[in-house]
Amino acid sequence: MSEQVTIRDTASAMQTAAASTRTYTVVADVNVRSGPGTSYAKVGRLDAGSRVTLQCQTPGQTITGPLGTTRIWSRIGTGRYVSDAYIRTGSDGYVAPRC
Repeated sequence: MSEQVTIRDTASAMQTAAASTRTYTVVADVNVRSGPGTSYAKVGRLDAGSRVTLQCQTPGQTITGPLGTTRIWSRIGTGRYVSDAYIRTGSDGYVAPRC
């Protein structure tokens, strides 16, 4: 039985590692925030065409952007969040582990 747990844990770790190394394209200029909403401080800006790695994703303020309306925010670094409405992930749902 412990082998099955180990296999699942290894598969989960591999999925997390794969998600953390994949990069996604930012489709329009967008502000980077210190948290998952526009009420958080602006800590940077990304230009359209930039590539980002998603550390994790979390629900936050609902945003409408070029890719639609979503509550999903992606953490791209410590204290650096971008709305999923600006990142082409190929999905309307979560593609990275939850924060």
